[in-house]
Amino acid sequence: MTKADIIDRVCEVVGGFSKKEAADLVEKIFDVMKSTLENGEKIKISGFGNFLVREKQPRPGRNPQTGTEITIDARKVLTFKPSPVLKQALNQP
Repeated sequence: MTKADIIDRVCEVVGGFSKKEAADLVEKIFDVMKSTLENGEKIKISGFGNFLVREKQPRPGRNPQTGTEITIDARKVLTFKPSPVLKQALNQP
């Protein structure tokens, strides 16, 4: 599903919005989520899941082409943990 698909669904399900208004709304929601995660805060959406940024430490690695050892730099990664409600919905027959 793309951002355009989400905008179309918002127009269909919620109604009362033009496509431009729905696009602005979706864009603002994503902006808020992005800035929250950039600040290192966790996003918890009840019934859906948690988004959080984790710090990964530097670690040894290997260049697959040459086989030489390298150090993989420290970095931040975004993780998502689904809620039990979402897990149950996904696993229903």
